Amino acid sequence: MIDLGDWNERLAPLFSDERYLAIRRFLIEEYRNHTVYPDMYDLYNCFKYTPFEKLRVVLLGQDPYHNVGQAHGLCFSVQDGIQKPPSLENIFKELRSDIGCNTPQNGNLTKWAHEGVLLLNTSLSVREHQANSHSKCGWAWFTDSVIRLISEQKEHVVFILWGGNARSKKALIDTTKHCIIESAHPSPLSAYNGFFGSKPFSRTNEYLLSQDLPPIDWDLTK
Repeated sequence: MIDLGDWNERLAPLFSDERYLAIRRFLIEEYRNHTVYPDMYDLYNCFKYTPFEKLRVVLLGQDPYHNVGQAHGLCFSVQDGIQKPPSLENIFKELRSDIGCNTPQNGNLTKWAHEGVLLLNTSLSVREHQANSHSKCGWAWFTDSVIRLISEQKEHVVFILWGGNARSKKALIDTTKHCIIESAHPSPLSAYNGFFGSKPFSRTNEYLLSQDLPPIDWDLTK
């Protein structure tokens, strides 16, 4: 197993569970017989880049981008030099409107991950050009378990839930000790139905500051 730092011990019970072993068997066949994103060595980048102890925010996505060169294991993020998908363009519009950040040249969100934002998809893999193609392989059990683990073992985490898939995870989160910020999804189909103007970035930092925690530096242009 890839070294995931201080996540290793916490995720060990999941990685030894038969349900996870079934996911592994499925993935071995998928990577062998199809083009799958992200690269298998990037599957767990969200954990590698955001240590458990540093985690202050969970931004929940659905499944990875499914076109060439986009996905690299962080929800909504694309690799350097790749055109920004429409949902990410809308995220950056709201970022500028909310807290005045300039729009970055690329869509790589690794800086947010290093800031303590866990960029978690509910499915960690996808077959090329087939959205949600791995949604039934067991990832929901795995990522639900991760959300529940964070809720139980951390305090004062902000969970940002955009769209129906993410909002369906509210029942896994203890709202007596965590903050949920939810809205419509940033996709072009729904962004004008409540995503634009929802101010998730300033609201996140307001909550963190209210708990005497450092705010997130959302500016990707620095």
